[in-house]
Amino acid sequence: MRAAVCHAYGTPEDLVIEDVDPPVPAPGQVLVRVHAAAVNFPDVLFIAGKYQVKIPPPFIPGNEIAGEVIAAGEGARFSPGQRVAGTTFGAFAEQALLDASQAVLVPDDADFASAAAFGVTYRTAYYALRSTAAVREGDWVVVLGAAGGVGLAAVDLAVAMKARVLAAASSPEKLELCRQRGAEATVDYDQEDLKTRIRELTGDAARVVLDPVGGSYSEPALRGLARGGTFVTLGYAAGTIPKIPLNLVMLKDIRVRGMEIRTFATDYPDEAVRDDVELARMFADGIVRPYIGARFPLAETAAALRYVADRKVLGKVVIDVA
Repeated sequence: MRAAVCHAYGTPEDLVIEDVDPPVPAPGQVLVRVHAAAVNFPDVLFIAGKYQVKIPPPFIPGNEIAGEVIAAGEGARFSPGQRVAGTTFGAFAEQALLDASQAVLVPDDADFASAAAFGVTYRTAYYALRSTAAVREGDWVVVLGAAGGVGLAAVDLAVAMKARVLAAASSPEKLELCRQRGAEATVDYDQEDLKTRIRELTGDAARVVLDPVGGSYSEPALRGLARGGTFVTLGYAAGTIPKIPLNLVMLKDIRVRGMEIRTFATDYPDEAVRDDVELARMFADGIVRPYIGARFPLAETAAALRYVADRKVLGKVVIDVA
């Protein structure tokens, strides 16, 4: 089978498309013919050796797939031909393994690209909104990087939860997409004073900030929060981990919380089960569907990763494998 292989830590352009042996499902696993694989910013970090968990090369990157079951290992609850999606490792390939416990059936009215693009970003955003920040109807929610994968998922979900969304992004094109997805207010944080505009647009009532970007945007967004608000840090796509003056947290009684999808279910198992059920229902009912801003063939996996690394993406990037 064909796969994108990382032979040594480096840049997306260092990936090699080559023939490798297909994996064999162990008990409790299914082998999937991959139709679509979604690209996430951590994929760039994995191949650079800069993610919190390092995978020794050589490896096939990518962790979101949707496709058809080819074979099922002993005890797996799926049959050949069923349409499934889930998270794994080794997604940028023509075939990949999924733990049956991590796989879900793809609804008949959903395409493979939407199913592949839904899992990681929407779960990240929903865990942050529902459990970490406890967003309620009518709350003002500020989303940084609002046109990116996690950001646009947060916009979609906050709107579905009947919150009021202020989307912050770096271009008129990105902000227009956020408005189309239901954002009530927008800020171009490369052209406007973020702290001041958050206060003005929300009437000094911003209750939650979701920040998957970091860098120079975090502190002004935190300063724009209303007293008693919650700041949730989700990642650092800007490339810099911010240093927040703790006196701001003290003086405004702000809660600063972190949410990492890799450990959330272990730390909060009951909340994770509840959130996953609610999120799956929203997807199955068509309430939320990811916006796919770019698609690439498997042969152009490096270009897809570069597109994400350079923050050009609107919504999600998908690799069409089959």
